[in-house]
Amino acid sequence: MIEGLIGKKIGMTQIFDENGNVAPITVIKVGPCTVIQKKTKEKNGYSALQLGLIEEKSRKRTTKPLLGHYEKSGTPPVKILREFQFAEKGEVKEGDQFFVDIFQVGEKVHVVGVSKGKGFAGVVKRWGYHGGKASHGSMFHRAPGSVGASAFPSRVTKGKKLPGHMGNRRVTVRNLKVIQADKENNLLVVKGAVPGASGGYLLIKKANFDPESPITDQIKVEQSVPEKPKPEEAKPEPRKPEEAKTEQVEAKKPAAEEPEKPTPEEPKEPKPKEPEIEEPEKPTPEQAEEPKPEKPEAEEPERPAPEKPKESEQAKPESSQPDSSEKEKKE
Repeated sequence: MIEGLIGKKIGMTQIFDENGNVAPITVIKVGPCTVIQKKTKEKNGYSALQLGLIEEKSRKRTTKPLLGHYEKSGTPPVKILREFQFAEKGEVKEGDQFFVDIFQVGEKVHVVGVSKGKGFAGVVKRWGYHGGKASHGSMFHRAPGSVGASAFPSRVTKGKKLPGHMGNRRVTVRNLKVIQADKENNLLVVKGAVPGASGGYLLIKKANFDPESPITDQIKVEQSVPEKPKPEEAKPEPRKPEEAKTEQVEAKKPAAEEPEKPTPEEPKEPKPKEPEIEEPEKPTPEQAEEPKPEKPEAEEPERPAPEKPKESEQAKPESSQPDSSEKEKKE
């Protein structure tokens, strides 16, 4: 991994977040950057990567020593070269390219650039002095005022803020948040302002970059590997109930298969049983009628004596009926 890349400021605009809050942003064209030279501690005394921002530059305006320097990496001449730190364990070769995708959304970056030149400025504009009264006759409006002691030390102390050349200096703006990284268009969107005018070159560096970070990460991984087998040794104990669960599941599966087999048989059986169902339908009303006499049958044992007189009574009316008919005939 590399510390940062070279970019070019395009301009500023603003965006609105999900809550409707406006935020100022700066659009930067970052990369692609080519590795022109790889410096090592053995050969150069320190480790770094010399990157060049890919831009067209005529060979006529490039010196012969630089042309030979570019030919070693197999790249055409570029306008700007800068050095960045990199992880020594990473495999990087001359001629490799890096793109804006090395930055992630939400990551903090430091942006280095040259501020705008303001020329000669007074203390009010340069340092924000308040000045004196604006009334007539004060004779003290935008002047710096007293700048030192007269008796001791009889000189102006170093670092005193005085009028002078303003701007056109190397400035670093720290901890800017990455809003978007567009690899297709090589654009990086950063929240806030960056130094310099539009079209100026910038260095975008990762805020928390450490060239030895991969080594620490590997150590953490190596430490985590021996810690994992301990829970793995405890895992075989719960595996036994898991095996029992699997056996239960396997036992349930045939049970689920058995009902599946009769389900197709049941629709087949009712088809031949349809005529059989019609036959029992006929006896069913008989059976429904039988239970009705069953209740009187239960009452019949209690009514054996009255049944006989009922028969005699029925016989009597039979005898009476012929009497009435005989009388009618006689009449």
